[in-house]
Amino acid sequence: MASHDSDRAVALSLQLAQAHQELRGRIGALKADLGRRRLDDDVLATHCLAFCAALTTHHQGEDQGLFAELVRERPDLAGTVASLVEDHHMIESILLRVAELAADAARSPGTGLDAVSRELDGLMAIMESHFNYEERAISRALDAGVPDTGWSDRVFRFREGTT
Repeated sequence: MASHDSDRAVALSLQLAQAHQELRGRIGALKADLGRRRLDDDVLATHCLAFCAALTTHHQGEDQGLFAELVRERPDLAGTVASLVEDHHMIESILLRVAELAADAARSPGTGLDAVSRELDGLMAIMESHFNYEERAISRALDAGVPDTGWSDRVFRFREGTT
């Protein structure tokens, strides 16, 4: 692998950690605004949906791109990748619940914010555990080099609503 490619590969693990940090920041800000009741119910629903879309885009980019390439390069990580994908499905279920609760709160102003808050608490805990495991489990493989077949934009520079 050429030196430039090695520099790019090393950057992948750092970019993954930065993407996770961005998502942590987004859910933290959402949770803080909710706790201070700074968002009206419609804005809350919009912010929840935007966060859910960003996290979903990130995970779909991993599942359909990064992880597929990772397993091609490192078949020994197939079990780890399967576990990470399973986590993504669990997180997806929670995201659907968050979106549902936020929509309910928007339809019935003044109600449902505590339920959204509790669901976000659980999601934050699961995300933290998942992100930490993912970074530990695949960073070395990323540093060794994983071909970027176009997956990096969705994984590292996810945008709300992009699928």
